Amino acid sequence: MTSNTSSTDIQLDIRGAHQEIAVIRLSRVAKRNAVNDSLILALRDIFEKLPTTVRAAVIHGEGEHFCAGLDLGELEERDAGQGMHHSRMWHAALERVQFGPVPVIAALQGAVVGGGLELASACHIRVADETAFYALPEGSRGIFVGGGGSVRIPKLIGVARMTDMMLTGRVYNAQDGERAGFAQYLVPEGQAFDKAMELAARVAQNAPLTNYALMHALPRIAEQPAEQGYLTEALMAAIAQSAPEAKDRVRAFLEGRAAKVQKS
Repeated sequence: MTSNTSSTDIQLDIRGAHQEIAVIRLSRVAKRNAVNDSLILALRDIFEKLPTTVRAAVIHGEGEHFCAGLDLGELEERDAGQGMHHSRMWHAALERVQFGPVPVIAALQGAVVGGGLELASACHIRVADETAFYALPEGSRGIFVGGGGSVRIPKLIGVARMTDMMLTGRVYNAQDGERAGFAQYLVPEGQAFDKAMELAARVAQNAPLTNYALMHALPRIAEQPAEQGYLTEALMAAIAQSAPEAKDRVRAFLEGRAAKVQKS
């Protein structure tokens, strides 16, 4: 069962028997899905208005590329204040992806460059196929990342690797990118979307409070001093396990009605 919403730059398709998976497709194929202001604002609006049935989301790019970054053809001349506000607009939009209502899986192929890499880094799981490549060309163009990349990308690959990419223009291929930490999964060419959908279906089955804790609490715990992190963890654990759904799942396991963990 599907439900569709579309615009010029981005399309939303709600899938699943219970309308539980949101599929978001970047649709600027002629521009290699480069991001302009209307697309980033539409992305923000999608995450602010997702139906309550949705439990997970997949973001992918139409055509051969995920996203080739900021559309420089639409880059306006701005003074410092205007530039700051423009960057903060991106921050607010990608904040809705990272700290929105549902976990987000990115299906990556071809260019994952500049603003496209910033978007991918705001997602919770990244699946790349063998055509994917990663770059941050802002350094060679006399600009700096402005969509949250300086915060999110070093958490994936480290400050030293990001510095190298921006200073030298280094490009990572799919295999090296997975080893560096850009993606958690690497699949054959053309299979990233199918793998992302498989993962989204699995994620959608989790208890909502557990998913919320992983999206909203875990990243903040990781940045807290240990003693504060332990307290936040204890509070979140108490809240999650008190939910009726959590109690039902634990009871099912104890009664032998739930599958046990198996070696993959």
